[in-house]
Amino acid sequence: MRLKGKIAAITGAATGLGEATALLFAEEGAHVVVADFDDAGGERAVSEIRKKGAEALFVHADISKESDARGIAEEAVRVFGGIDVLVNNAAVFVLKGFDATVAEWQRSLGINVIGTALVTKYVAEVMKKNGRGAIVNLSSISAWIAQSNMFAYSSTKAAILQMTRNMAMDLAPYGIRVNVVCPGTIMTAAVRRYMQERGMTLDQLNAEEGAKTLLKRVGQQREVANAILFLASDDASYITGTHLMVDGGYTAI
Repeated sequence: MRLKGKIAAITGAATGLGEATALLFAEEGAHVVVADFDDAGGERAVSEIRKKGAEALFVHADISKESDARGIAEEAVRVFGGIDVLVNNAAVFVLKGFDATVAEWQRSLGINVIGTALVTKYVAEVMKKNGRGAIVNLSSISAWIAQSNMFAYSSTKAAILQMTRNMAMDLAPYGIRVNVVCPGTIMTAAVRRYMQERGMTLDQLNAEEGAKTLLKRVGQQREVANAILFLASDDASYITGTHLMVDGGYTAI
């Protein structure tokens, strides 16, 4: 077990990649703090984690609000006594360009960028006391490539990429590593909704999106979770300030 006895906080863990990561971390022996503004989804995720024999806590949090971001760290300390691992996964998907409204820009920046910074700020304060910690941020291939009518989203993911490098520099003296995972097209609930709206089959999705990769398929949530686990574990003890592409070779083409 690569995370046995460690306390891991994961934002946006009620569904999707966050939930998949939370379940994998539980299997690897971690106590998991599930942070999300989806109360029903968060409690369901906690229930699934406990079925695996792990301890779990749900914290309601809209990380664009400083009090909620701070509350994640406070609750982890109150219940489990600290935090060893943080996964900044929470995000909103404003897939727009010039047509994005000011409110949509504020929401996108508030959660994806400012929220990530706020959660890290308060969790890092806890980690500093122990002189160790691992933080994994979630960016995207959208930080690396041009995509039509999407810069309200892709710009936030590019910000996370650079934020990771700067955080790694600032936190290295305290024994805290900071890295970032950049997924490509992954089979999430959002992608399934996209398929349903267009009446697409998995074969058709792979033909459309998978064709853009070297492996000729879309990825699975567990494949991203495995990458996050690696960077969060002691297996990556000499890795900080870097990015890991989990995109089937999309950005290699």
